[in-house]
Amino acid sequence: MTALKRALLWVMGLFYILAGLNHFRDPGFYLPMMPPSLPWHALLVYVSGVVEMLLGAAVLLPRLRQAAAWGLILLLLAIFPANIHIAVHNVPLGGATEGLGVWNWVRLPLQAVLIAWAWWYTRPDHDRR
Repeated sequence: MTALKRALLWVMGLFYILAGLNHFRDPGFYLPMMPPSLPWHALLVYVSGVVEMLLGAAVLLPRLRQAAAWGLILLLLAIFPANIHIAVHNVPLGGATEGLGVWNWVRLPLQAVLIAWAWWYTRPDHDRR
């Protein structure tokens, strides 16, 4: 694995671990993201936080890396409806009085970048030494 790929792996893993921890530190931030059609909003916020932390840690372990990366891809696909909900309804987050407007739509393609980043770690890594 190249030094860049290894560094970005650690950035990604720590990103998901910290994001998952934030679901417990500030669950109220995530509750407005939940589409009304889903039940048990608070439970889903906590479950998604646990999944983020577990996958973020697992992707750092060589034996679990590929499976964890696929898990991150599935997680990103699972939360995409919440991101669409935020954009369609201009949902205010973090105690704001109104949503971010067009920026909610601009951030949607970021999901594809995060999926591509995780997908990079689903591929077998052949050391070139």
